[in-house]
Order: sequence, then C-alpha cells, then structure tokens
Amino acid sequence: MAAASNDTQSSLSPLPRKLLIVLTGPSGVGKDAVLDSMKKAGSPFCFITTMTTRTPRTDERDGIEYHFISTDRFQHMIDSNELLEWARVYDNWYGVPKKAVKTALDKGEDVMVKVDVQGASAIKRLLPQAVVIFLMPPTMEELQIRLKGRNTEQNSEMALRLDKAEREMKLLPLFDYVVVNNCDEIDRTVAAINTIITAEKFRVVPREINL
Repeated sequence: MAAASNDTQSSLSPLPRKLLIVLTGPSGVGKDAVLDSMKKAGSPFCFITTMTTRTPRTDERDGIEYHFISTDRFQHMIDSNELLEWARVYDNWYGVPKKAVKTALDKGEDVMVKVDVQGASAIKRLLPQAVVIFLMPPTMEELQIRLKGRNTEQNSEMALRLDKAEREMKLLPLFDYVVVNNCDEIDRTVAAINTIITAEKFRVVPREINL
C-alpha cells in the first residue's frame, strides 16, 4: 500500500485547541507547589496570576504568587467588569483578571488558572467548557498536617479551613477531574494533570471557550 501523502497526514493531525484549565482544591492541598513544579518544568501554558486584597506572606512576591492590591482597587475592577470571577475568602477578596485570560486565549495559548473551589464553581457556571481539575489530599489528616506546617493559621482558623475543605470536597460532581496530591509526589501529580490536558486535546468534540 502506498504511503499517505504529506497533505493527507496533515489533514489527519489534531487541530490546535486552546484550553482554559482551572486548578482548584481546598486550602493547603498544594496547588501552588504543583504550579511551581509545572513552571520550572517549562510547561507550555499561560499561567494567570490571581488578584487578592490579602497581605502577602513572608515568602510571597507581588506578581508571582498573587497580584496584591488594595480593597479600593479590587472594587474598581469589579465595577469595571475587569474580573472573570471574584469571591470573598477568609475575609479577603480574590479574583481572576479577565483581560489576561482573554488575551492569552485569543493568541491561541492554553491558559492555566488557580482559584479556590468557590471561584472554580463560578468559572464553571460562566464557562462550562473550562477544564476544572480538583486537587484532593490523600486524607483529611494529611491536609491538617500540611496546614500546620505552613504556620500561617491559628488553631481556630485551621479548624475553619478543615471544615470548609470537607464541604468543598462534596462539590466534586460539579467538576471534570480529580487528582490526589500525595505528599512528596508532586511529579506524579503534575504527570496526571498533563495526561488530562493531553486527552482533552484529542476530544472528538472540542471544548470551545468564548470570552
């Protein structure tokens, strides 16, 4: 049998499909560590930095972990429809800048956004074709250990976070995928996320993001 022509081979190749990938999960599950690992590995995504009104932690840098802004500036962004979604979490505001997401998608880039579970729910309602990946701790006991290790919450605050985590995990049916982030196995977590994204690229009916 004759070999297929280059034109035929090209026509059978999957078309580039831009994705909006949302990484979510309870506080302390390791979302930032996973994203840091993906960035260091050179993952070909446009990573969107979330806006927040909370005070930076000692190891956080403005424009890297978050864009740290004033409450007045955040309210102006809400009023000007500059945020894709926003939510009040533990007495602070968090939001995803809409322009950054739209610009990257218009350029044909895959976009990666990290938000809390409330924010992920809002994005899924607004853009049902977004790919939402829920990062899960192996156990609640492990999540508690991780929260304690951060040394950023008082005991009362930690109890609130653990209670909220249990409620958030009940929202799993709203999302598309779940990945368990085991302690000291970030590489496996990243590999699972990359596998999900690769599979999404080969969907028969592609996801269409219109923003």
